[in-house]
Amino acid sequence: MNAPRALIVGMGIGGLAAAMRLREIGWEPVLVERSANRRPPGYFVGLFETGRATAQRMGVLDAIGDRTDVGSITYDIDRSGRRRPGMGYGDLPGGPRMLLRGDIEAALHDAVAPRTEIRYGTTPISLDEDPGGVDVTLRTTAGDEVTETTERFGLVVGADGLRSTVRRLAFGPDARFMRPLGHIIGATILKEPVPGHRPQDGVVLAEPGRSVWTFPFSDHRPGLLFNYRTDDEDAQFRRPPVESLRRAFGPEPAWPVLEHLLGQFEQADDYLFDSVHQVEMPAWHTDRVVLLGDSAWCMTLYSGMGASTALAGADLLGTLLQRNGGNITRALREWDQRLRPFIALQQRNGRTQGLTMFVPQRRRDKAVRTFTQTLLRHPFGGRVMKPLVTRRFKEKSVDIAAV
Repeated sequence: MNAPRALIVGMGIGGLAAAMRLREIGWEPVLVERSANRRPPGYFVGLFETGRATAQRMGVLDAIGDRTDVGSITYDIDRSGRRRPGMGYGDLPGGPRMLLRGDIEAALHDAVAPRTEIRYGTTPISLDEDPGGVDVTLRTTAGDEVTETTERFGLVVGADGLRSTVRRLAFGPDARFMRPLGHIIGATILKEPVPGHRPQDGVVLAEPGRSVWTFPFSDHRPGLLFNYRTDDEDAQFRRPPVESLRRAFGPEPAWPVLEHLLGQFEQADDYLFDSVHQVEMPAWHTDRVVLLGDSAWCMTLYSGMGASTALAGADLLGTLLQRNGGNITRALREWDQRLRPFIALQQRNGRTQGLTMFVPQRRRDKAVRTFTQTLLRHPFGGRVMKPLVTRRFKEKSVDIAAV
């Protein structure tokens, strides 16, 4: 008997993890990726215990590694360069591993690629679902040559990101599901260290409605992240990204550190400049098509759980497909029902506490952030505050895929 075929669209964390798990339970996964080649390593991600437990179970945690620099100090700074010890991302309760997105993808790719068909430059252009499977028309572009083929699959997994092609084909236009948070992000990798700071240290400049963070690593150049609030997202893309950043962080003088960071973004060979959205859907699946990761539930970087939930969602999908035998519809329904409350909690955090941690929305948010950090550093205040802060991050340690 031939193994059932699954089409997995997208070679990010979720797609690679899904291919790995489906292969393990007896499926024949076919991975397609729009890009002509593997993606570059990308930017900063944190891996909390939800993701670490999943990666450990899948056998890739050691290969993923950990770029956390235990000697790093993150400083809160102002525009003039005054600084005081603050709290970096790696200092958060739950001890997230400091990584590049590509660290996770590379570990999964090495486990998946030798036994899996991978097609680059390929994207679905139509899905025709019936009770027995899905007929998918795939378009492949190789240089000037474009070919189209129609193939049949028992399952289609859309793991193709925030602006998912699979979601549009199977569920409808982006506008129905993408919830704008009214913020813009700009991310890249620093070429030069922050003036006046050690290379292994981070800085956070946080002002109401805008912030800039650097993320130090033990063995890699630091990551850089700009954030700002806007009432007109479209206008941010009508001019060069660095010009939008300069306007967002003006009209006050930038002073040396901020000017350096803006210059680093302007000189970057590769960067991300995008609006921030969550994806909210009443269901993540039909009978034979399922969405995974950002395409289903993008919770934004402000939740800190994108990588972890992509891993956990893929792992749980494999477990429940195996447990339910040939009843794919029942497996997908059970998968959705188990994940949904957990995902909803992470999304809510991403647009509330997580957002204000990265970008204070008001002066009061900044004052609370400063006060909390001051208490945490105080011997008595730390004993009082640490349990309260830790409780807020407890849900990021739930092994949701363990069933």
